[in-house]
Amino acid sequence: MALIELRDVCRTYDLGEVCVHALRPTSLNIERGEYVALLGPSGSGKSTLMNTLGCLDRPTSGSYQLDGREIATMSRNERARIRNRHIGFVFQNFNLLARTSAAENVELPLLYGERMSGRRRRQRAAEMLGLVGLDNRMDHHPGQLSGGQQQRVAIARALVTGPSILMGDEPTGNLDSKTSREVIDLFRRLNEEQGITVILVTHDLNVARNARRMLVLRDGSVVTDTTDYSEAFEVLHTVEDASAEEAGES
Repeated sequence: MALIELRDVCRTYDLGEVCVHALRPTSLNIERGEYVALLGPSGSGKSTLMNTLGCLDRPTSGSYQLDGREIATMSRNERARIRNRHIGFVFQNFNLLARTSAAENVELPLLYGERMSGRRRRQRAAEMLGLVGLDNRMDHHPGQLSGGQQQRVAIARALVTGPSILMGDEPTGNLDSKTSREVIDLFRRLNEEQGITVILVTHDLNVARNARRMLVLRDGSVVTDTTDYSEAFEVLHTVEDASAEEAGES
């Protein structure tokens, strides 16, 4: 059984006079330990697909099974429990609490899961900060850290509950090229050494190059599912050119 199984999953937003088909019927499997990049121009549906995979949004129709459990029929609270136990998120803007230390930021997801002593939470946060190379920055606040260090804190926070899936939404979008390479190398090592399934939304082909599988989206549909970087590169440029041409005509 695949870790993730989508069958004809759709996500539609009813905006009153307009109905937006953000994700059209999509069927795919993602196995444990895969490293997948979601690519496509703005509005292609890649963030909608990630939000669906991450149990942030419930499919409008279709079946989504995560580790054998049907997500599409779950309540909001049930999906929240699934996210806390099985999925870690890393965002472009870090989303750290400015007035709390790195360790306290990392501990935060543990407050919403199974009951754990403060001492054990602190120990777990220290372990995760050590894993990302920040064991000497535990008591620093975000304002005292570089952008790359803040993103490492965010990664440690995503990992603190021991998730099987790590999801990143443009995780290098606010970083310089050198720091981006360091963060993506960390994702790669977590995938290879820890066996964590990694799913990234990115517009950066240098980031996508590290993935072993690439899904290219356009207009809410997966138009290419490949392990060949050259193929993904060619299709993505074709999709981006077509989208730019359509935007120019509108």
